[in-house]
Amino acid sequence: MVGLKKNMGWLPEILSDIPTRRHKKAGQVGILAFETAKTMSRLISLYKSLSDEEITRLTKDVVKSEGVAFLNSRDEEFLLSLACAEKLEDLDRAAAAISRLAKKCSDSNLDRLDVVYMELKLGIVDFGKSDYGSRLTERKVQKMEKLVSATSSLHAALDALAEMEISERKVKELKKGQLSNSNFDHFNQKLEYQGKEVRNFKEISLWCKTFDEIVSLMTRIVIIVYARISVVFKPYIPLRLSLSLPEMPCFQEQKEFSFIEPKPEIVPSYSQKSDVFVNEYDGFDKDIEVVAKNNRVFHSAGPSTLGGSGLALRYANVILLAEKYLGSAASIGRCERESLYQMLTENLKALVRTKLSKNMKCKEDDALLADGWRGAMAEIMGWLAPMAHNTVRWQMERNVEKMKFDSKPGVLLLETLHFSDKEKTEAAVAEVLVGLSCMYRFENRRLYV
Repeated sequence: MVGLKKNMGWLPEILSDIPTRRHKKAGQVGILAFETAKTMSRLISLYKSLSDEEITRLTKDVVKSEGVAFLNSRDEEFLLSLACAEKLEDLDRAAAAISRLAKKCSDSNLDRLDVVYMELKLGIVDFGKSDYGSRLTERKVQKMEKLVSATSSLHAALDALAEMEISERKVKELKKGQLSNSNFDHFNQKLEYQGKEVRNFKEISLWCKTFDEIVSLMTRIVIIVYARISVVFKPYIPLRLSLSLPEMPCFQEQKEFSFIEPKPEIVPSYSQKSDVFVNEYDGFDKDIEVVAKNNRVFHSAGPSTLGGSGLALRYANVILLAEKYLGSAASIGRCERESLYQMLTENLKALVRTKLSKNMKCKEDDALLADGWRGAMAEIMGWLAPMAHNTVRWQMERNVEKMKFDSKPGVLLLETLHFSDKEKTEAAVAEVLVGLSCMYRFENRRLYV
């Protein structure tokens, strides 16, 4: 196995100064294939999220969307700094996971990602050439996608095999002597076929790959992704060294760039646009695990936001339930109304009651007013519901207990209700709930909140 320095010739010479250890026999990933696939899929997702198309969507659509602008912030620089910080945190987590796998590599050079990555962030490392979007990089990403897909299939095949083995034991215990040999033979054939499927998927998945091969592959992508982030989010990267990226237009495709400066001097400053998310000492912490667990973006939400109040997911579920009722052709029962009411906070209940009392004077047979309410609700839900959906999706994407291998670009925290102003959000939700109540009352579908 060729060493990391030789494998990735554009990595810094500084690696040669790190003591090496004796090479050991290369081991296969084996049962760690599934956790490795999760890390690999997150890395692929991050890579894809930095494409020209995704960056254009972020700058032209996401930060300018009505819900994000009204509830979160109209300051696009602040929103882009949020996006940059979250992507760096996602990359930190991926690098930390790869670094743990690297401890099992036979090639001592591969067990240096933690050092390389932290010095890369400090600016000591020379990026050399950015290979983002190149044919070679795209082929490697496609190879990773195939490995993730095969490992996902292996996971499903193993689950099916386990269920069949349990069924086999139950059949033998409960129906001894009651089944013909032909029935047992048929079941055994299915069991044998499933076992063969498992063996085939093991051969083509991460299960039979060596730690050296997988760590080397993912390390390349980590460096490429960090280089790409440094280009497209240049104004929002915290700089602690007397270095600067080459002058380039931000958020545009760049094929090559250099980050070279002999013997850089560390200065105690960093980008003012990212200082709310980056601690002064983060970049100098050599423990990649500590940096990866900071979650600074998530915890940066202030007390006046839904995230800071711990209400983002709760309000998202209220909004999604209201959306369901708004599009329902059937009447809403007492249990459904009670369920929705119990989901509300005391402050929101009081706000809804106040608004409802002002609308009780409306005529119940006023069909025009009912149509007006429906139109108003549809307009509000047009920008409120997507943020609720994104909130739930963000939570699901980061559920560590679920075995997910989705490599599509994920949702950013700025697209959710996490940074939404609590007062504005409660006013919008209350308006929706009052509208639902009045609308169903007018249409003889009573919903008393």
